[in-house]
Amino acid sequence: MTSPGFYLRMMQTFAKVQYNGRRSGTRVHKMIVKQLEVGNNMVFSYLIGDEESGEALVIDPADDADRLIAVADQHGVRITAILNTHFHVDHTMGNAEMARRTGARIIIHEAEKYALTHPDPEIIALFQAELSPPADTVVNDKDQIAIGAIKLQVIHTPGHSPGSISLYLDSMVFTGDTLFVGDVGRTDLPGGSWEVLESSIRQRLFTLPDETMVFPGHNYGSTPTSTIQRERLTNAALRI
Repeated sequence: MTSPGFYLRMMQTFAKVQYNGRRSGTRVHKMIVKQLEVGNNMVFSYLIGDEESGEALVIDPADDADRLIAVADQHGVRITAILNTHFHVDHTMGNAEMARRTGARIIIHEAEKYALTHPDPEIIALFQAELSPPADTVVNDKDQIAIGAIKLQVIHTPGHSPGSISLYLDSMVFTGDTLFVGDVGRTDLPGGSWEVLESSIRQRLFTLPDETMVFPGHNYGSTPTSTIQRERLTNAALRI
């Protein structure tokens, strides 16, 4: 279900500089950010849309393609990109259907391009999942992903998996399975490392501004979202 009443519609104001000697004034840019809990594994998917261009991307479309597409339609945007925070099947098992139905390109970190299409067959069977198509685009740390006028910055946050990424956008960070509300991602799976995960969180995420809103990859916490300050001060998994 959609997380409790959470719908963020941001009105961002960008002051344009002079162009050809004339000031074009101030433009109001509308951005849609929608958090939805999908499937049976408490995965949070995110729809991020640019109303002006009519484009949108979906982060980790693990399931419920009908709902995700319907929400995009309701807001007059078309899903043109699928962005995976990491390759694990519980986050990528909806890639194939979403790509088929929308034609969206699939984006993942370069370190996980191979793993995306070569998961453990037992895991695929366990989740009764459809294998993801190959990635169309690979990204690395500090790359930007553009959807219309919206630009998400890639932050490489390995530890849960080698190519886990977080996405920073206008005082928001989408953290996948790196950082949850009150907890962190597991590190006992192949390619995981507690030392690397802790470093990613402390050096790459906790250095973001205190007020940055945290949007995790699973609905495991007491609230669906948090802030960097709250997690730095209270996250039980890191209070050591």
